[in-house]
Amino acid sequence: MDKQKLDHQLCFPLYSASKLVIASYTPFLEPFDLTYTQYIVMLVLWEKRSITMAELGKILHLDSGTLTPLTNKLIQKSLIKKEVDKFDRRKANLVLTVKGKRLKERMEDIPNKVGSCFPLGIDDAIALRKLLDKVIEGYEK
Repeated sequence: MDKQKLDHQLCFPLYSASKLVIASYTPFLEPFDLTYTQYIVMLVLWEKRSITMAELGKILHLDSGTLTPLTNKLIQKSLIKKEVDKFDRRKANLVLTVKGKRLKERMEDIPNKVGSCFPLGIDDAIALRKLLDKVIEGYEK
């Protein structure tokens, strides 16, 4: 087996699938003036309500050079704000604004719309998620 054939590389279908999945979000996010990376930041904040930049970076596997302009855009859009931590004034937390909280309800159908773009049943989607989590966990060790 020739290991240097493109067809024998796991990286290429992962890369291609990632690009396709991210691109599939674009028409659904455009009406809300959000990019895919802004959307995943909002997903985390809808779940956590308040988070430090370091925690956000760890969850999303993004460095501060990527996160800072990303969160600044969301602050400009009044979807999130920075607040000084009550217990440690050296830290700032990102928190949802009222506008950011309301946006969650308006966007609740996005996962279904994106999911309908791909020929995966729920069982396949769950299995794929588990495999991808395994890949990510293996890298983090």
